[in-house]
Amino acid sequence: MFYTGSTVGFAIIAAVPETKTVYPLLGRSHDFLRHSSSYQVSFPQYDGATFDASTTNLTYTIPSSDVNITLSFLSPITPTSTLRQALPVGYLTCIVEGSSDVSLYIDINGEWASGNRDNKIEWKLVRTEKNEGSRTPIKTWSITRRNEQLLTEFFDHAEWGTIHVSAPADVEHQSGEANYIRRLFAEHGSLRNKVDDSYRGIFEDEPIFAFSKTFKLGHTSSSSHRASKESVVFTFGLTQDPVVQFASARGLTFMRPLWASYFPTTQAMLQYHYDDYDTAVYLASSYSDQLAKDAYVSGSQDYQDIAALSARQVLGATQFSGTPDSPIIFLKEISSNGNFQTVDVIFPSFPFFLYTNPQWLAYLLEPLLEHQLSGQYPNDYSMHDLGTHFPNATGHSDGNDEYMPVEECGDMLIMGLSIVNALRDNVQPAFARTAPQQSLPLNLQSTKKSHLIDQYGMDRTWEDIGTTGEKAAARWVKRSYKLWEKWTGYLVRESLIPANQLSTDDFAGWLANQTNLALKGIIGIKAMSEIANVAGKDAESKWYSNVADEYIDKWQDFGLSRDKTHAKLAYTWYGSWTTLYNIFADSLLCFHLPTDGSSPLGPSRFWTPEQLLMGDGSKSNSKSRFIPDEIYQIQSDWYHAVIQKYGLPLDSRHLYTKSDWEFFAAAVTSKKVRTEILQHVATWVNETVTDRPLTDLYETEGQGGFPGPNFMARPVVGGHFAFLALERACGGKASEGLRFLDEAAPAEIDVEQALRADMVENQVETGEL
Repeated sequence: MFYTGSTVGFAIIAAVPETKTVYPLLGRSHDFLRHSSSYQVSFPQYDGATFDASTTNLTYTIPSSDVNITLSFLSPITPTSTLRQALPVGYLTCIVEGSSDVSLYIDINGEWASGNRDNKIEWKLVRTEKNEGSRTPIKTWSITRRNEQLLTEFFDHAEWGTIHVSAPADVEHQSGEANYIRRLFAEHGSLRNKVDDSYRGIFEDEPIFAFSKTFKLGHTSSSSHRASKESVVFTFGLTQDPVVQFASARGLTFMRPLWASYFPTTQAMLQYHYDDYDTAVYLASSYSDQLAKDAYVSGSQDYQDIAALSARQVLGATQFSGTPDSPIIFLKEISSNGNFQTVDVIFPSFPFFLYTNPQWLAYLLEPLLEHQLSGQYPNDYSMHDLGTHFPNATGHSDGNDEYMPVEECGDMLIMGLSIVNALRDNVQPAFARTAPQQSLPLNLQSTKKSHLIDQYGMDRTWEDIGTTGEKAAARWVKRSYKLWEKWTGYLVRESLIPANQLSTDDFAGWLANQTNLALKGIIGIKAMSEIANVAGKDAESKWYSNVADEYIDKWQDFGLSRDKTHAKLAYTWYGSWTTLYNIFADSLLCFHLPTDGSSPLGPSRFWTPEQLLMGDGSKSNSKSRFIPDEIYQIQSDWYHAVIQKYGLPLDSRHLYTKSDWEFFAAAVTSKKVRTEILQHVATWVNETVTDRPLTDLYETEGQGGFPGPNFMARPVVGGHFAFLALERACGGKASEGLRFLDEAAPAEIDVEQALRADMVENQVETGEL
């Protein structure tokens, strides 16, 4: 099932010739297998699923036998190999173990090639031969629309590009009508290596495209007197060229996939990907294993699971493009409205990128910077997105994109400084940095095109390239400095007392004087003081810092309740409260460091020697406190008082919440409150019955379902990495700056009384409001 709920045809069947029984493993192939004297249909015992950040394993047992079958789906996350991450292909390894012969069958249908089931499709089988550049000859089904609609979608399905399913050359293949092919396999346990060349509609005598392989386990087992184990690897991919259109500095441009710069043909890329399986497994396992350790130490087994579930969902929204020396990443706002490169969708996801590979965050911001540096956006604040609907980044030359000016300016400045900090602290992904010995080298002519990767497709470090992170940070900031300056100017004018506008939580509606939004803008100004410092503009740096200091003092008068127990939703909304998730940026950007000069290698709230730290924190701002401890403390205590069955509500208007913001907020609370929020979110994940990819918007009471709109599969779940990003920030000192929160148990607050007290008077001193 596609995330929208539409179907895609995918079947996996096992057949045991000895008993003439077929066992549907995935899909509803049994619907096509009528009663026959040649075979019987039964069902395997499903033994459950295991997963990590890159892999999902489904395990089955054939009844009354010792045969076990594992279907292992691998979508490798390879932070130290951007090239591999850019390959739009995944793996399926089918592992069969036992002492009986087993035949395995897989097929897909034309629904993979188009969301419009009325379309006609074409297909072909392509074979490759073994040569010096490949290890395992493969055969590939390639399926596409007869008449592609370039750069269009139909209910979020791409209507251009080619679907590829590859297998070793020695497996059997066949295409043809669905009923006939599946029954043929059920009767004979094999296929006939035939290609149906009568192109037609997706459901017109429904064509399917199948592979099968027989495992002779009975013969092997009888000679060794023990169960045998064999496997076969299939790959699934979607190639598109162009991948998007982008209003770049040189005008509207068809953007090619990044992999196309390294491989002369699609088949060459597919062959390299297939042969690279062992290296992909090694690199993906390195990431998954380290993430599992870090998440467990940071939170619990529940947090380990949530982080693993979230990782692939973030990258599922991305498309790698650009050139070898200047990669860029495009991103789709999945399910909510399909916007292209939405700033306030990148922002909640950015903890994932900071933890996984901070350079990828720079690649994500690059299209936004290039477009606005070229003068194609007329407003004096940051744009909301690059296009109304992915894959068309045609910009908003009229300036009429969604109106979130303070939100987007603050987001860009906070993310900008996070990249600067990562670069100048020389942060490198804390995962395997070298390819294993068995890795295949890339074509030398291709690797000469880039100084960013080595001959085995691994990313080079700044030292390898011959520079330093400090220099890279300065270059990056100076090139786009006029944008940072312009956006900060807007925040100086507009962020202290925000006008009526939307925040990133636009489903909640317009609101003036938003406390949390104002805080984001003020932290953005503070971030600019550091950005200016990196650019060598000392006077400007000091001025921005002074403005931010003045604003944060006033913000406390405007935004806190009268009894100082919590932050209000809006300055003039007495008796309200809000989750103050934007305070996370204060700690993340090293504005709230320990005052005792403790070493990042000393005792920590969360860090252990198993976790590698982001730099040594030596470049941090000399002022260790921007937002006072008291603000962190009262919010931590307040969350303890208002938490609900399935988590922490977003604010006092509703009982719904956003899981990304829950993790932002929880990351800067006491260990007790952080654990409480995590446990309540884990309860929601484990107990509720939503059957789609992770949503980030859900009800904290009742059944924990969708409140409407129904968000799902969105990359914002990268916010679930907030704990991990914070613990690596500032050389490990960011979390240490919050140690004071653990000195006492959360204060007990009578929430109703506190809210009533805030509404006692209708007239109050409001300063400059």
